[in-house]
Amino acid sequence: MNEIKYVARDEYLQFLIQSMNKPIIKVVSGIRRSGKSTLFYLFREYLKQNGVLPEQMITMNLEDFSADELLDPKMLHQYLINHLVEGKMTYIFLDEIQNVPNFGRVVDSLFIRENVDLYITGSNAYFLSGELATLLSGRYIELKMLPLSFKEFAVWHKQNQIEISVTALFDKYLKSSFPFTLFTDTDRERSDYLQGIFSTVVLNDIVKRLNVQDVRSLERLLEVLFSSIGSPVTINKIKDTMVSKGTRITNQTVDRYLQGILDSMIMYEARRYDIHGRQLLDTQAKYYVSDLGLRNLVLRDHLEDIVHIIENIVYLELLRRGNKVYVGQSSKYEVDFVAIDAAKNIEYYQVAYSTLEPDVLKRELRSLERIDDHYPKHLITMDEIQRNANYNGIQKVNLLDWLLE
Repeated sequence: MNEIKYVARDEYLQFLIQSMNKPIIKVVSGIRRSGKSTLFYLFREYLKQNGVLPEQMITMNLEDFSADELLDPKMLHQYLINHLVEGKMTYIFLDEIQNVPNFGRVVDSLFIRENVDLYITGSNAYFLSGELATLLSGRYIELKMLPLSFKEFAVWHKQNQIEISVTALFDKYLKSSFPFTLFTDTDRERSDYLQGIFSTVVLNDIVKRLNVQDVRSLERLLEVLFSSIGSPVTINKIKDTMVSKGTRITNQTVDRYLQGILDSMIMYEARRYDIHGRQLLDTQAKYYVSDLGLRNLVLRDHLEDIVHIIENIVYLELLRRGNKVYVGQSSKYEVDFVAIDAAKNIEYYQVAYSTLEPDVLKRELRSLERIDDHYPKHLITMDEIQRNANYNGIQKVNLLDWLLE
């Protein structure tokens, strides 16, 4: 049997390679188990292959019990200073840095030293806000890491010579995109693994940080959000839904819990964007889950809504491709996604399961046709026939083709 390979995360790896040895802190953020530690491993292997000696690399997982005494910021700082290699670059990798109180001062002190190249990860967006953002303003770059893309998922199967059709591969992908689930053999094993991730995120990244007293209310909020992916909601609407199901909760508590959920990166928010006015709107937003396997875990008896599921996949893929992603508003019509890249280029996306029925096609094209600028417009579907077509400049593409391009 061939040796099982690590999942290639080439685009993320290139980010680290291009920024190595530059006087800036490299921050990798993302939901737990999305592959941050493995990315650092792959990068260290790259360094070794390019002449960096093992003693020039310091690696620390600050959730590991063996590193417990180094959660004291002074002890951590002293340990790292003592292990710097004189006259050579020392590469420092600190996993889950948010576990160290006042870690910002440790990071800042290391940053100002010569011959230190610093890489840190965190599993909660909160660790990059507040004091750290102020302290390190302009001195760090952030790589926001997601679980596997469908292309990465497919490449791994090809590397390991696992024969499977593209459609069967996509069905497998819908069960989870976390890297480790590739190595699970049964549905039960995968489910147990996902349960562990979910419990850790909820208890460590939300409950503990927010000091949540009513954990069941938080879990019910997650159930409501998971069942509403791709649907516009407001704080008040969420609260009313929970109250109608017997959970007493206030708008303020929903808002507080929701921010904790977003900070944990188990879900992402797509705010509304006025296409004609080129501005964000405060009314309503949509939410998408970072991994559909977690959604299936929580909503075991939920009827699958394939349209919103593929919409979720498109949203995450647009994020992976370096965009800020919004829900578009064009007069009275909604555009599923407005993607704006770092150079301020805009693209519009409409997502549908199928547009082979003329009435459906007309409806899906309508919102894009009302946009009077010349930015690219895309219609993404699961259609096997008429996979590609052009409707007066609106380009239709099959979802799997688009994900693998």
